[in-house]
Amino acid sequence: MKPTDSEMEILQILWEKGESSVRSVHEELNRKDVGYTTTLKLMQIMLDKGIVSRDTSAKTHFYKASLSKEQTQHTFLEKMINTVYNGSTARLVMQALGNKRTSKAEIELIKEYLNNL
Repeated sequence: MKPTDSEMEILQILWEKGESSVRSVHEELNRKDVGYTTTLKLMQIMLDKGIVSRDTSAKTHFYKASLSKEQTQHTFLEKMINTVYNGSTARLVMQALGNKRTSKAEIELIKEYLNNL
């Protein structure tokens, strides 16, 4: 299951904050162009898709992510490697490292990781 960009924004909030109400997610989104009812509808769609779960035991309903952050990242990365980089992880890594935004500390972490493989 591949969440949409808007669903990913909500998932990022739920992964960071944990179980949250629609109101708190909406406030965290901090977007002027999206109304509360739009956020509510999107979260209801996510519930129908199984992306989030909902606790209805109190007056305020609380939602939490049903998908793990790690699994979602893995799924997106695999799809990107296969579709954009024709299955080549090396091309992805070279592109990422060649963007000149990689710090020396990050490069050292990458080297350490590669040495431990």
